[in-house]
Amino acid sequence: MFQIPDHQVAGHKASKGIIGPLIDNSGRFYKPLQSNNRGSKEESFYKKFSSNTEIPNHIRKFFPTYYGTQHIEASDGSGQHPHLVLEDIVTSPLQASIRSLHPQNEWLLYTSTSLWLVHGLMTSHTYTVSNSNDVDGESDCAFAQRVYGGPNGVLAQLLMLKKWFEDQTLFHFYSCSVLMVYEKIKPNEDRSCVTIKLIDFAHVVDGQGVIDHNFLGGLCSLIKFVSEILDN
Repeated sequence: MFQIPDHQVAGHKASKGIIGPLIDNSGRFYKPLQSNNRGSKEESFYKKFSSNTEIPNHIRKFFPTYYGTQHIEASDGSGQHPHLVLEDIVTSPLQASIRSLHPQNEWLLYTSTSLWLVHGLMTSHTYTVSNSNDVDGESDCAFAQRVYGGPNGVLAQLLMLKKWFEDQTLFHFYSCSVLMVYEKIKPNEDRSCVTIKLIDFAHVVDGQGVIDHNFLGGLCSLIKFVSEILDN
């Protein structure tokens, strides 16, 4: 049974004759293929990435799992529309508190919310931070250390991703986004509460044996910013 997601962080909204993003009860997200060849390019990327044996398993976790493409019938009788079938990242964590941010030409990170959508890896590096005095009974300092620090926190995962980008020459990721989901867990639970994924691959091109310095530079700036949060 398909459902309209409560929180949408990928895909375009529904319009006349076009189905919007959908989810099901099995943990899958159905993203409509975009027009103007963007959809076919994104589908091509997922196929190439999924079948490429050079991608290490510890790096695959930073990309949504791809289950293929499925045509879904529109309720208005306009016919079937192709959807990418992907891992449902947002609604899987049982206690995740979601907020989606779409800043323009800046990076906007909120230490008081549980999800950040970071755009602008190719644009200006202007940072805005929103603070609160308390997050579910947890101080800002404790919250920052819990989410950004630790062996499985934001910084550790970004550094793992950076190490791969320092060598990978398979793809160049233009207009890609970094999605970070914080799952609210009890303080005594010994597991990672942060999930980091790269999303939006409609503009990915072949790396042609060249390191993606553009994306790597943006990733290094994000790492620097997160490090400053922890240091301060």
